[in-house]
Amino acid sequence: MLTDSIKKRLINVVGRDYFQDSNEARLVYSYDATPNFQAMPDGVIMPKNKEQISAILKICCETGVPIVPRGSGTNLSAGTCPTEGGIVLLFNHMNKILEIDEENLTATVQPGVITLNIIQAVEEKGLFYPPDPSSMKISTIGGNINECSGGLRGLKYGTTKDYILGLEVVLPNGDIIRTGGKLAKDVAGYDLTSLFVGSEGTLGIVTEAILKLIPIPETKETLLALFEDMDAAAKTVSAIIANRIIPATLEFLDQPTCEVVEDFAKVGLPTDVNAVLLIEQDGSPEVVARDILAISEICKQGNAVSVKIAKSKEEAEALSTARRSALSALARMKPTTILEDATVPRSKISEMVNAINQIALKYNLKICTFGHAGDGNLHPTCLTDARDKEEGHRVELAFEEIFQKAIELGGTITGEHGVGEMKSPYLAIKIGEEGVAAMKAIKSSLDPNGIMNPGKIFAKDSRKRVVISS
Repeated sequence: MLTDSIKKRLINVVGRDYFQDSNEARLVYSYDATPNFQAMPDGVIMPKNKEQISAILKICCETGVPIVPRGSGTNLSAGTCPTEGGIVLLFNHMNKILEIDEENLTATVQPGVITLNIIQAVEEKGLFYPPDPSSMKISTIGGNINECSGGLRGLKYGTTKDYILGLEVVLPNGDIIRTGGKLAKDVAGYDLTSLFVGSEGTLGIVTEAILKLIPIPETKETLLALFEDMDAAAKTVSAIIANRIIPATLEFLDQPTCEVVEDFAKVGLPTDVNAVLLIEQDGSPEVVARDILAISEICKQGNAVSVKIAKSKEEAEALSTARRSALSALARMKPTTILEDATVPRSKISEMVNAINQIALKYNLKICTFGHAGDGNLHPTCLTDARDKEEGHRVELAFEEIFQKAIELGGTITGEHGVGEMKSPYLAIKIGEEGVAAMKAIKSSLDPNGIMNPGKIFAKDSRKRVVISS
């Protein structure tokens, strides 16, 4: 419980203007982008540096006050919802790009920097930071690190974890450690950098990160392939990879998603075919021209009813923007939009999409599916209304079956959204009770008092999609 004496101690660390506990401030940070999760924090704190964060954590560790580090709150697994109260910690005063090192191809940043700002800043110097979550215009790099965010370019370039060379982290007891560095090789002890990436704020607070950069691709081309048959589209995805071509992006949209996105973005997406592949390739002009031609032929051989290469940069960007707007477009259709990220081997995409469609019929639900076909990361998205409790129960049952099917096909319950609280009941299905026990052992060794983002990753006795406390 956050007593008046604890509040005074926290205010002494950051100043009165940087600690808020009004009902309005608490309400703003009582939820994130995950539907049907909400809980009021006891306060909101805005430190300016790592020393203040260290002091805050020492107080929380001593008093047992929960603390939830939060970026922009765009995550989709209730990872930053303060479901056990406590303090929400913001990074709006720690939002600087500290350095772009062109000799070592690194950028050193604070956690509150918006992801797109990093991408644009390094591109001005002819460099490239590939991770590109759809929320990159809003999400912060600290949030990306905590969730190990993916993105459209994940097939060719990998995800956030592949670009984190080093971290500065404040541990739950207030100790400050540094991991990794501007190094191509470093095997000095455990890989603590990788441990903290994707830990969802449960092990410590990232206060600085060293990002790996690469040279920016010289050019890019975009192709749109239309299929009447879902199996044909899925087999084409596998055929492209089997031909030793790794596109920069290889995205999939089903017919219901295309219909909604086109109504929203109006960029000429077809709405009368069962599957669309949006494919981008980047690199040297010679390689891009060769690969796009080869991909076009593979799509035609795979029974695509239409293959179209974007004629201009503007047309290509419009198609890419339309794909990135899929969630926003779908969210217009019903009061509640639940987007998941069941992931399977790419060879199982067609089987997984067919299973999702059958599950939707079984439970009489509207589920649209899109996602990163190249790496098997699908986003079944249910359009529903949280006020309809009976339908909400059917949604729960449907997604449980979807996760079970993904695992049955050799997949996972989450490819890029994280476990958070929303998926915690399913973690043991994926990694087994022994795997959960191993993770809990790591958690308890670093955070014995359980103050860091409690209630996330590890399931409680019962699942609660709606959690509201005052």
